[in-house]
Amino acid sequence: MLDPKLLRESPERVRAAIAKKHLDVDVDAVLALDTAWRAQIQEVEHLRSLQKAANTEMVALKKGSPEFIAKVAEMKAVSARAKEKESELTLAEAALRQAMLTLPNLPHASVPEGRLPEENQVYSTHGDVASVSAAARPHWEISGFERLFDFGRGAKVTGAGFPFYVGDGAKLMRALLQFFLEEAGKAGYLEVAPPIFVNAASATATGQLPDKEGQMYETVHDHLYAVPTAEVPLTNFFRDEILPEEVLPVYRCAYTPCFRREAGSYGKDVRGLNRLHQFDKVELLKWVHPDTSYDELDKLRNDAENLLRKLELPYRVLLMCGGDLGFAQAKKFDLEVWGGGQKRWLEVSSCSNFESFQARRAQIRYRSKESGKPELVHTLNGSGLAVPRVIAALLENNLQPDGRVKLPSALVPYFGREFLSFD
Repeated sequence: MLDPKLLRESPERVRAAIAKKHLDVDVDAVLALDTAWRAQIQEVEHLRSLQKAANTEMVALKKGSPEFIAKVAEMKAVSARAKEKESELTLAEAALRQAMLTLPNLPHASVPEGRLPEENQVYSTHGDVASVSAAARPHWEISGFERLFDFGRGAKVTGAGFPFYVGDGAKLMRALLQFFLEEAGKAGYLEVAPPIFVNAASATATGQLPDKEGQMYETVHDHLYAVPTAEVPLTNFFRDEILPEEVLPVYRCAYTPCFRREAGSYGKDVRGLNRLHQFDKVELLKWVHPDTSYDELDKLRNDAENLLRKLELPYRVLLMCGGDLGFAQAKKFDLEVWGGGQKRWLEVSSCSNFESFQARRAQIRYRSKESGKPELVHTLNGSGLAVPRVIAALLENNLQPDGRVKLPSALVPYFGREFLSFD
């Protein structure tokens, strides 16, 4: 959520920043609700002052006197008017909050201009895409692929986008998750096993609501949401809490299955493991001091990149343009691995700084040692990493002429063998 003071004092700055994200938001309507809300506060406060004054005057009057009786009638009328206005104020405050929730986070000054994904900037590249196996092919075309990644039976049991991982497919997924978590621990992240369902307050705090209702799975009776990412439960770990400044930064990591409806996905992006409705991911999350949040973003990105380097996968880093930046992010980097069979880049991580946007919604604060007052933290998160497309790249890039897949040395201790076989 944006700072209401910023909206009131610098509406043109807010409009320009939102325009950089190419979002259609009625800032004037929000400002009008804010103006009306503040006017109602003044009216309620005026009526309360009249009540207080009438009470004071009554003390000096003789009970039962005409003046006393008149003052009682006056006070009752003011009290009734105050209650009516207080009810109106409550409704106005709720309307204003809902309107504020429609305002996206403002992009950082370093975010490039652009509307389309093609306008994202290549920030850096690593590895040689030409070094992948000469036998590389799209992973879903590898002989025996369906024996380890059974989409047909998954569709029968649940629906499209919910595959079974079988045998070495399941073992590879588990090996990657263990590798990711162990590496996160070495980098200073404390592992957490969070709930995989969250309530609406949690989803609102992180910006999934009211922006992404159509992308989440919701339970019918309890109105809980299956997590689209561990970011949601992890961020809310400290909701409505005040942390001592000296504990910052706080690092956490978590593995969860993730659930996304992926409405509107089609074509080459959904082939094989490219885009699933249920997938596994390790999330890295930070609560940091505002003064250090962009240094922490660079460290977060490096932690995610380190995993790709150890997996010996060619990858690139994109700096997202304003139009391809999410609703809640102030700045975001995407990490994409090269899929040698598909001959295309596959996103496996997003590393984002939300500044105080999520913290204001969730009321996550630290107590300043200098002022003694609560201040909003900055939150950051990144995938470390999402499993399916990493598997896709490993299968494609390391496919051998004999049909086996040679695994990177860093993964062998977790998988137990150097080669994955589709037999």
